[in-house]
Formats: sequence, C-alpha cells, structure tokens
Amino acid sequence: MDDAIRFENVWKIYRMGKVEVPALRGLSLSIRRGEHVAIMGPSGSGKSTFLHLAGALDHPTKGRVLIEGRDPSKLSDAELSRLRNKLIGFVFQTFNLIPRLTAIQNVILPLTLQDIPQSERRKRAEEALRQVGLAHRMNHRPNEMSGGEQQRVAIARAIVTRPKILLADEPTGNLDSHSASEIVELLTRLNKELGVTLVVVTHNPDVGNAAQRIIKIRDGVVYEEN
Repeated sequence: MDDAIRFENVWKIYRMGKVEVPALRGLSLSIRRGEHVAIMGPSGSGKSTFLHLAGALDHPTKGRVLIEGRDPSKLSDAELSRLRNKLIGFVFQTFNLIPRLTAIQNVILPLTLQDIPQSERRKRAEEALRQVGLAHRMNHRPNEMSGGEQQRVAIARAIVTRPKILLADEPTGNLDSHSASEIVELLTRLNKELGVTLVVVTHNPDVGNAAQRIIKIRDGVVYEEN
C-alpha cells in the first residue's frame, strides 16, 4: 500500500448532551507516502477533526482510518503511544514549547519516550536543529527567540523522532508574513529532503499553494481537490 493516510467513509459525531453534532460526514480520502498535501476549508468544516483522526489522537464514530496501513482503533493504548511517537510528528500553531527548557532540551523531549541512549538523543537533537537552521540557538530558551525561531524549534522537535508523517496545524497562524514564508519553505524542503509525508491544515492560501495537492473540506466532506 502506497498510502500514508487513508480515510474510508469516516464519520465523527460529537455528542453534546442529547444533541449529535457530526464533524465528518462520510469523509473518504487518501494521502500517498511522501506527498505534500494541504487541507483547507472554512471554520467548522472538519479540518481539526480530520487532523486528530489522522494523528491517531481520536477514533472515528463510523468508518475506518488507516495510518501506514494500521487501524489505530484496533491498537492498545501502549501501541497507540508507540505509533504516535515513532510514526507521526506534530507541529502546532502555538508552538507548545516548554518555557524553562532550552531549544535543545525541548527537541530532546520526544526521544525520552524511546529506548535511545542519552548521547544519541543529544546528537539527534543537534542534527534536527541544524536541519531547521537553528544550530546557533540551541542553548536559548523560547522567550529569547522570535516567533519564527520558536516554530523552527517546534519543527525540529517534530522531526527528531524521524517520523514518516508530519502533521502541521496552522503552522504559520501566529507568525508575520516574512516568518510564515520561511516556515513554509522549511516544511517544503523537509518534505523533499527527508521524504516525510507532509499534511498541513491551513486557512492561508499561500501556505496551501505550496503543497502538491489541495484538499478542500466543507461540512465534513471533501468538496474539491486540485
């Protein structure tokens, strides 16, 4: 199978008291390994729900999600944690860095969940920071860095585990246009150089246009692809 992510007639229904709110309504799509895809759509279209399911953070109400050929709903909690930690890297709009830790300490964090010697952890964290152009900032804390630099640290943290899939949720949402452009270029380069499958959820047309394919979602279904 060449699909990194596959949704087969996926429904996600949230229950709020006695009211059922469908976020996805039979969504079907596939994203190939190594592909760079943008997921776009208005607020409330189901983009965030899609990302949660694609990142194995939630299970569908109906239908099936496959991540690298595996169905997360059939895995134990321990197996799910391993899948997320080894296969998937996450990049968020708000960076989610720990303020008291330096850049390299933030990047090392995901490796502490893997059986990797301490010396190897530091080596891999330094390599990830070099890949995002921040070798000279590895001992700085988040409050000593610009927003663009903090997002680069967050991207280094996402790739340090050498994931097969990189999921980015509005990665330029908190950045000025210049920093946003640099982050888009960085993510595009990492997709090509590392061969990682890159899925970016965004409202920004410039971010979307950098992708090989745009999938537009509205009312919980795909309504356009190009």
